Amino acid sequence: MSVSSGIGGKHSLIPAEPNEGWTFARRGIEVSVATTRDPESFASKAAAIGPAIRPATLADAIKADVIFLAVRFEAHSDVAKALPDWQGKIIVDVTNAYGVPLEKLGDQASAQVVANAFAGGRVVKGFNHLVAGVLEQDPDVHGGRRVVFLASEDEAAATEIGKLAENLGFAPINLGGLSAGGLLVQARGNKWGHLIFKDLVKFD
Repeated sequence: MSVSSGIGGKHSLIPAEPNEGWTFARRGIEVSVATTRDPESFASKAAAIGPAIRPATLADAIKADVIFLAVRFEAHSDVAKALPDWQGKIIVDVTNAYGVPLEKLGDQASAQVVANAFAGGRVVKGFNHLVAGVLEQDPDVHGGRRVVFLASEDEAAATEIGKLAENLGFAPINLGGLSAGGLLVQARGNKWGHLIFKDLVKFD
């Protein structure tokens, strides 16, 4: 049986690999998963993860209200071209721009570059500071909850994703805007943000 995420609408995950859907499958929250491959090519892998994982085409996945963008940073612009206007949709930027030449970023944080590509979208940086193998683990750690950091220029969008993070079992911490606290979880050139890879646990 699937459970509601508590924020309404559908969710989709556009990952490098379908096994990144474990975080949703653990809580029975339905999510459409799309890769660059035909959905049938990874249907058996999705089924093995759990019934909440629904293989989809990119065209179907982008119909969701909340889209987790977990592709290589260099591929974000290809996904952005799938719609001329992302108005109203929340894009959770899970990319990391480590090693991307600074001239491609200019004076902007990587999440701002993503936000510019997804015209009209409500971009929230999050779920990117830990590797997939850690995020797949149970976020309940010795009675506490594993922390995920969020940053956005859209406070309402960050609040919505914070609620989803809680439903997934995590403890969300809002860092503020993309170019303020959000820089702590973004790579620039060959340098990681100070909070990248910090596996923290919050005890209530």
